Amino acid sequence: MIESYKRFWQNIFNFSGTANRRDYWWPIIINHVLGFLIICALQRFLGHSINDIYTWGDWTINFLVMVVTFCVWLATLSLQFRRLHDTNRSAWWILILLIPIIGEIWFFILMVLPGKPNRYGHDYRI
Repeated sequence: MIESYKRFWQNIFNFSGTANRRDYWWPIIINHVLGFLIICALQRFLGHSINDIYTWGDWTINFLVMVVTFCVWLATLSLQFRRLHDTNRSAWWILILLIPIIGEIWFFILMVLPGKPNRYGHDYRI
């Protein structure tokens, strides 16, 4: 679990190669749990929603949240590309998410599929 999360951050700019299911799902789960806990803690500390900006301090916190969110989004995007490569699909398959509901369900199925021998030269396991 920890190793998968380390690889998630080490490969933030790696849009080639592969990522097995374990290396995909652990960071996704950890990021959702951490994001929920941090947002709840920040809103409790501030006394209002993060999106409400009343002071310069609120603006600073909102800006930092947006920077962290962008970094996590970029790392997740590269992870999704690598996961698609592991199933021997082009990263262009990510565009299936543009189709409401059905695209999200299909993308989830693609992320659950086991790895296959692929042109990206990585072993397929788990």
